[in-house]
Amino acid sequence: MTHPSVEALFRPFSVKSLALKNRVVMAPMTRSFSPNGVPGEDVAAYYRRRAEGEVGLILSEGTVVDRPASRNDPKIPFFHGEAALAGWARVIEGVHAAGGRMGPQLWHTGSVVSFLTDWVPDAEVESPSGLVAPGQPRGRAMSEEDIADTVAAFARAAADAKRLGFDTAEIHGAHGYLVDQFFWPGTNRRADRYNGPTIAERSRFAAEVVAAMRAAVGPDYPLILRVSQWKQQDFSSRLAETPDALADWLGPLAEAGVDVFHCSQRRFWEPEFPEVDGAGGLNFAGWTKKLTGRATISVGSVGLSGDFMGAFGGEGSERAGLEPLVARMERDEFDLIAVGRAILNDPSWVAKVRAGDGAGLRDFSAASMAELV
Repeated sequence: MTHPSVEALFRPFSVKSLALKNRVVMAPMTRSFSPNGVPGEDVAAYYRRRAEGEVGLILSEGTVVDRPASRNDPKIPFFHGEAALAGWARVIEGVHAAGGRMGPQLWHTGSVVSFLTDWVPDAEVESPSGLVAPGQPRGRAMSEEDIADTVAAFARAAADAKRLGFDTAEIHGAHGYLVDQFFWPGTNRRADRYNGPTIAERSRFAAEVVAAMRAAVGPDYPLILRVSQWKQQDFSSRLAETPDALADWLGPLAEAGVDVFHCSQRRFWEPEFPEVDGAGGLNFAGWTKKLTGRATISVGSVGLSGDFMGAFGGEGSERAGLEPLVARMERDEFDLIAVGRAILNDPSWVAKVRAGDGAGLRDFSAASMAELV
């Protein structure tokens, strides 16, 4: 397999205190290898291998904030408590020793059921309105006190990330989990200030989380927010049908303190608003960068032929060319590109791409989901 010049992927990039040697990000991927919520030496070695493999920025698997029922799998790691934070300290120490940069993805799963287990937490699951999807009850609606406590939990986690030496922190606000359930009118049926007829009004919870995290880490520490139109509950869902609606959604979040938007698509090459700029138009990250002026990360099936959701059903995926990615990076449509399964499958993926070793790149095997390669 041959690849085009990949120089555009290996330009340095910086935002606030974060300086990266290239534009490739390891996407957050749930791994469920942390018994009792504590990442061990195997997890630390897993991330260190990606730093040794020349990943520019590593974003951790989702790691949950300090709320009852914030996780939906018993081996998802905590980002709170002495034991878990000591484990994350070992992770970042190893990544830095290998010359890497890393941030934790801070998460609350809301009322979503895990793809990987039927485990149910001891505490009742919580969400904006006690719904997992439109018309589908699960758990209870959060009180305003619950919301305030959750905002504070995100802020503590951000402060801990900075204290431990992580280079940035990301909020998981996508894919139908808690923060996204506030955005989505199908799961936010509240009658208070955290809902309203506009996406800007439904963004209040996320804006409060961002603002609290910003206050906890200061002005120079970069904060990333992952967002998506699609939900795992409904792949066709769209929060913003027009560029104006996208600006209404993300503008207040930029003002609250987001430095980088991580814009999740199932396929990064698909235009976000083809009715506006055509079939070859800007993707989600491209439009977000244009409208907010913030840096963006794009993501979605990079270097592989199949959709990542198929991996949860045991589907593999063949290697695919990087020409569409390089073309968009060369015109600075977005700033960074996140790669998930290809790096999960091969810690040396970035180094091989830089060396032009197309023959050394691997097809994706879903078996790698079950181990820390």
